[in-house]
Amino acid sequence: MKHLTIAATFALVIAAPFGSALAQHNHDHAMPTASAEAEQKVYTEGVVNRIDKSAGKLTIKHGPIKNLGMPGMTMPFKAVDRAALDHVKVGDKVRFVADDVKGTLAASDIEVVK
Repeated sequence: MKHLTIAATFALVIAAPFGSALAQHNHDHAMPTASAEAEQKVYTEGVVNRIDKSAGKLTIKHGPIKNLGMPGMTMPFKAVDRAALDHVKVGDKVRFVADDVKGTLAASDIEVVK
C-alpha cells in the first residue's frame, strides 16, 4: 500500500506541469465570446466636420486614437460601411472604431452620441 501511495504521488508531481500546460493550451485556442470581441474594439469620440458620400469618406475632429497611437486632430476617414454615412450629419458627435486598413484610415461602428 505504501508503494502505491508513493507511486500515485510521484505520478501527480510529474503530470502537474503537463496538465497546467494543457489547460493553458486549450484556453489559448478557445473561441472568443461576444463580450471578448466587444472588449477588443477601441472606440474614439469626435465630431463630424464633413461628409463626402461619393468618396465614402467623412472628416472627423477626434480625440486621441489609442489603438493607432495618434493624438487628437481633424482628418478624413474612409467609411467601412458606406450606409453609415446616411445616419450621420455634419455637427454630430460620434463614437467610432478607427483602424489602418491597408494604409488607409478607416472608420467602422460609427454611432451618433446623444
